[in-house]
Amino acid sequence: MACSSISRGCLLLLLCFAWVGDAEYIKYKDPKQPVNTRIKDLLGRMTLAEKIGQMTQIERSVASADVMRKYFIGSILSGGGSVPAPQATPAIWVNMVNEFQKGALSTRLGIPMIYGIDALHGNNNVYNATIFPHNVGLGATRDPDLARRIGEATALEVRATGIPYTFAPCIAVCRDPRWGRCYESYSEDHKIVQQMTDIILGLQGEIPVNQTKGVPYVAGKDKVAACAKHFVGDGGTHNGINENNTIVDEHGLLGIHMPPYYDSIIKGVATVMVSYSSLNGAKMHANHDLVTGYLKSKLHFRGFVISDWLGIDRITTPPDANYTYSVQAGINAGIDMVMVPFNFTRFIDDATSLVNKRIISMSRIDDAVSRILRVKFTMGLFENPLADLSFADQLGKKEHRELAREAVRKSLVLLKNGNTPDQQFLPLPKKAKRILVAGSHASNLGYQCGGWSIEWMGGSGDITVGTTILDAIKSTVGESTPVVYSENPDDSFMKNNDFSFAIVVVGETPYAETLGDNTDLTILDPGPDTIRNVCSRVKCAVVIVSGRPVVIEPYLPLMEALVAAWLPGTEGQGVADVLFGDYGFTGKLPRTWFKSVDQLPMNVGDPHYDPLFPFQFGLAVNSSQPGFSSAKSHGDKKEIAVCVVLSLLLSMMLTFDLGIGIFQHRAALL
Repeated sequence: MACSSISRGCLLLLLCFAWVGDAEYIKYKDPKQPVNTRIKDLLGRMTLAEKIGQMTQIERSVASADVMRKYFIGSILSGGGSVPAPQATPAIWVNMVNEFQKGALSTRLGIPMIYGIDALHGNNNVYNATIFPHNVGLGATRDPDLARRIGEATALEVRATGIPYTFAPCIAVCRDPRWGRCYESYSEDHKIVQQMTDIILGLQGEIPVNQTKGVPYVAGKDKVAACAKHFVGDGGTHNGINENNTIVDEHGLLGIHMPPYYDSIIKGVATVMVSYSSLNGAKMHANHDLVTGYLKSKLHFRGFVISDWLGIDRITTPPDANYTYSVQAGINAGIDMVMVPFNFTRFIDDATSLVNKRIISMSRIDDAVSRILRVKFTMGLFENPLADLSFADQLGKKEHRELAREAVRKSLVLLKNGNTPDQQFLPLPKKAKRILVAGSHASNLGYQCGGWSIEWMGGSGDITVGTTILDAIKSTVGESTPVVYSENPDDSFMKNNDFSFAIVVVGETPYAETLGDNTDLTILDPGPDTIRNVCSRVKCAVVIVSGRPVVIEPYLPLMEALVAAWLPGTEGQGVADVLFGDYGFTGKLPRTWFKSVDQLPMNVGDPHYDPLFPFQFGLAVNSSQPGFSSAKSHGDKKEIAVCVVLSLLLSMMLTFDLGIGIFQHRAALL
């Protein structure tokens, strides 16, 4: 009897252990299971509250471990300039991210959150990070491999702060330099933008040969999820007005603005951000035909679609006029994750109510959450949710700064070199009696980095660690060569000093988004006076630091040389490397340089094309010459005229190419 009781007890105990073992095995937590199996298993366990929580992205300033736990929040972001502390170290960043993550992991299902940041030209919000040239400068390099290597370095510097997701790259095709985001665009030509999407391979990793088209891919802990933005047509708005209306037919949409998305999806981009702008009057954040019908259904994009900051709020005019309708329109259009970013309880309540009323279907919610989970599973967040300091030494790493310096060198475009056909002015000699450096941008690190640098709008002065153009010049010239800096020397200063030559560095102040919209496109005062005062007294090279072409024609006869340096970032040494001939000029204009703003918009291929410097223009010099060589001038009108003719021929080819591009897109969808 006792043995029988013991046997029954043992049997019950064994059954209990077996039951516990079965209960402990959860498919979605098993990395050996296929991703789709894990998604299906986890989705089946989730409540509506947990699903809508996954669709919610909030700003770090309103986040906490308790908020993550209570509302099942799926994502956090740092807005432009939003940091845990001034000049925060990697350890401070990692500790903050992990604190939020622990809150997410403490929920019933333990779904990790994904933290995103605008690492647009390096991890540019973070003090001491390497800040690379903005995209317009990279477009001038025509070097996809360089873009890929910059992506690799950026991924490491983002991971240094414990963050696994960047809202980059911007793959807009900017068709009007009056647009305040034009520097975020690689070019006015979609082909260059398409080539530069190789940055995605650097950020996320080289995609496997057998990878299914449209499925996101992130290679490991040293990579980050990328975001192609802003879908679609953001670079084509009327008069370059930010968030405005892009008026374009199917030919222009598929032939100009859509091609970079096709390349990004082929390269496994994890997420796509929707544009604030409208397309032929229809707000993109509510455009079901393009977000769901084209991007998801025809291009087979399987990652998640995210809104822009307060993006759904702006579906109505004025913004936030009917938030409930905006939630309905945005989610039903196909937006999967909403960058709320502050009043998240209102979003959660409205989305929940709309689902309960069957205005938003459960199938739409499940599609959104499945896509979010696919990215999280793919990038290994479930296996490695917490960050550590193993990448901390990557922030501002010497090799990354050298890479940025290389990018600066390759981005410089020489627009004029000599006033006569038989003499060029550059490269400059390192040994000289006395060199003058002038201009508002010569000794201002913030100005040369531009917008989206430490702060959303950028800043002035020593905003982070880097090398100004002035310091770069001083470190390049011979030890016995004095360099005198005067920001805006007057006529008296110039009369009373004797200089061998001058370098004048002027341009735009930093800006971002709508505050960068500009109908005048003039150089910052007193830049024009600086050019006149200096270049009328001594031979000079003018370096333009700007995010786009600016008005320069009136001053062109005064200068011997003109260089477009774009927004070079922290490594100003790259500018001096080329000015003084250690490297040659290789950059080509990624955009048309206009004579007058009255000509805008003007792009290669337009019937009224009459630029100051045409698209693709860029001069070269013999960098082996130690000083002013006697080689043929590369700034004469004949060469520019030849370039214009070549641009016109190119425009004919582009017109043909648009038709081919549309055909290829349609063929790819079959």
